[in-house]
Amino acid sequence: MRIAKPILMVTTPVGLIGGFHEAYQLAGNLVWLMAAMVSVLTAFVVFLVRIARREQAAAARGGGDRATR
Repeated sequence: MRIAKPILMVTTPVGLIGGFHEAYQLAGNLVWLMAAMVSVLTAFVVFLVRIARREQAAAARGGGDRATR
Protein backbone atom coordinates (compact mmCIF):
# COMPACT_ATOMS: atom_id res chain seq x y z
CA MET A 1 0.00 0.00 0.00
CA ARG A 2 2.96 2.31 0.50
CA ILE A 3 3.67 2.44 -3.22
CA ALA A 4 0.12 1.94 -4.54
CA LYS A 5 -1.38 5.10 -3.06
CA PRO A 6 1.14 7.55 -4.60
CA ILE A 7 0.90 5.80 -7.96
CA LEU A 8 -2.91 6.06 -7.92
CA MET A 9 -2.76 9.70 -6.86
CA VAL A 10 -0.60 10.47 -9.89
CA THR A 11 -2.11 8.24 -12.57
CA THR A 12 -5.78 9.03 -11.88
CA PRO A 13 -5.57 12.77 -12.72
CA VAL A 14 -3.30 12.01 -15.67
CA GLY A 15 -5.84 9.48 -16.96
CA LEU A 16 -8.72 11.93 -16.49
CA ILE A 17 -6.88 14.65 -18.39
CA GLY A 18 -6.11 12.18 -21.19
CA GLY A 19 -9.75 11.11 -21.25
CA PHE A 20 -10.98 14.69 -21.43
CA HIS A 21 -8.55 15.35 -24.29
CA GLU A 22 -9.77 12.30 -26.20
CA ALA A 23 -13.41 13.25 -25.59
CA TYR A 24 -12.71 16.71 -26.99
CA GLN A 25 -11.03 15.23 -30.06
CA LEU A 26 -13.85 12.75 -30.65
CA ALA A 27 -16.70 15.23 -30.29
CA GLY A 28 -16.14 18.69 -28.85
CA ASN A 29 -19.24 18.79 -26.66
CA LEU A 30 -18.66 15.27 -25.33
CA VAL A 31 -16.06 16.68 -22.96
CA TRP A 32 -18.79 18.61 -21.09
CA LEU A 33 -20.86 15.47 -20.65
CA MET A 34 -17.82 13.61 -19.39
CA ALA A 35 -16.93 16.44 -17.00
CA ALA A 36 -20.48 16.42 -15.62
CA MET A 37 -20.34 12.65 -15.08
CA VAL A 38 -16.97 12.86 -13.30
CA SER A 39 -18.27 15.73 -11.14
CA VAL A 40 -21.32 13.72 -10.06
CA LEU A 41 -19.22 10.67 -9.25
CA THR A 42 -16.78 12.82 -7.28
CA ALA A 43 -19.65 14.35 -5.30
CA PHE A 44 -20.97 10.85 -4.45
CA VAL A 45 -17.54 9.71 -3.26
CA VAL A 46 -17.08 12.83 -1.13
CA PHE A 47 -20.56 12.34 0.34
CA LEU A 48 -19.86 8.70 1.22
CA VAL A 49 -16.47 9.48 2.76
CA ARG A 50 -18.01 12.21 4.93
CA ILE A 51 -20.71 9.83 6.15
CA ALA A 52 -18.16 7.10 6.92
CA ARG A 53 -15.91 9.49 8.85
CA ARG A 54 -18.85 10.93 10.79
CA GLU A 55 -20.07 7.46 11.78
CA GLN A 56 -16.55 6.35 12.69
CA ALA A 57 -16.13 9.41 14.92
CA ALA A 58 -19.51 8.75 16.55
CA ALA A 59 -18.52 5.14 17.23
CA ALA A 60 -15.21 6.27 18.72
CA ARG A 61 -17.06 8.66 21.06
CA GLY A 62 -19.34 5.83 22.12
CA GLY A 63 -22.32 7.27 20.34
CA GLY A 64 -23.34 3.88 19.02
CA ASP A 65 -24.74 3.01 15.65
CA ARG A 66 -26.85 5.54 13.82
CA ALA A 67 -29.48 2.93 13.01
CA THR A 68 -30.16 2.19 16.70
CA ARG A 69 -31.29 5.73 17.50
